[in-house]
Amino acid sequence: MMSEQQEERLLFNRWNMSEVRIHDPGIARYVNLHSMIVPHSCGRYTRQEFNKGNMLIVERLINRLMQTENNTGKKQLTIRIVRDAFDIIHKKTQKNPVEVLCDAVANAGPREETVRLKYGGINVPKSVDTAPIRRVNTAMAFISAGVRNASHKKKKSVAACLADELIAAANGDPKCYSVGKREEKERVAKSAR
Repeated sequence: MMSEQQEERLLFNRWNMSEVRIHDPGIARYVNLHSMIVPHSCGRYTRQEFNKGNMLIVERLINRLMQTENNTGKKQLTIRIVRDAFDIIHKKTQKNPVEVLCDAVANAGPREETVRLKYGGINVPKSVDTAPIRRVNTAMAFISAGVRNASHKKKKSVAACLADELIAAANGDPKCYSVGKREEKERVAKSAR
């Protein structure tokens, strides 16, 4: 009976979510790893802003990739892209691709940002710490923008671009789009201290 329950908990009938470890404790609360065979919650977690922390992290990636002019509303296409990218990640790294995704989100999310304060009609930038849910949201936005830039009008497939972006971000490669954007945002925040 126990083996049947564990088989039902496999993402895309391949990836075991219970063996994934989140190495960044700051974002662990907002990176949800409850398992579903197909990451599709039918909008169950969209009612409140902080409720999306309960959504599976893979589904959040899929939803973020759908927010482009070409993929708007094409969830089955985007699920297939992510599934193919996970296969490529597993072939290249021999790791669980969901763990690679969690490491990529941890490395691509900025820890510090700037806000604008107004003092007597003058806007002054001020450096502030980033909230963990904003770190996850910003990391997803950077990753999806990097995939879009890498695959737009190129011969390389979107799944291959997504796999390369996630592997590079998980390794913390500064040449990666999402890690480069994070470093740029943190550099601006450091100058505003």
